[in-house]
Parts: sequence; structure tokens; C-alpha cells
Amino acid sequence: MTTPPHDLYLDLRGLACPLPVLKLRKALLNAPSRYRILVEATDPLAAIDIPHHIEQAGHRLILSETEPGLFRCVVEKVGGTAPTGR
Repeated sequence: MTTPPHDLYLDLRGLACPLPVLKLRKALLNAPSRYRILVEATDPLAAIDIPHHIEQAGHRLILSETEPGLFRCVVEKVGGTAPTGR
């Protein structure tokens, strides 16, 4: 497997639903536009929930693959910028 370039690695292995989606959502909220996040999760529902969230939020799924016991994807944030803290 060759992963596309990414800015952040989120190790979500061992977390149960809905935590993988919530942690990815938080990372995307704090990221600038075009930021790429590599996600690895072991929860079987992550392979369904994460792509669904990405589609609903309007981000891009760059890579999605499943191995026995592991879901891996690269997500690119579309639009917006990171909050300024004001």
C-alpha cells in the first residue's frame, strides 16, 4: 500500500463507534482547507461511518481501503479554514 501525502495521522484503532467519526470530525474542524488526514480504525462500522460523514460534510475521500480488522483512508478537507480562536 502506498498512501498519498498527508498532513496528519489519526490512529483510531481500538476506538468504538461513534468515537472514530467524532475524532475525525474534530480534526477536520480545526484544519485548513486542503489539509489531508490519514485515518486508521479497527471498528468495523468505521468503514461505513467515516465515508458517509466525509460525503455529508462535503470533504474528499482520497483513499479508502479495508484489510482484515483495519480500515484506512485519507481525507482532504474541502473549503473553510481553521478557526482563528476569536
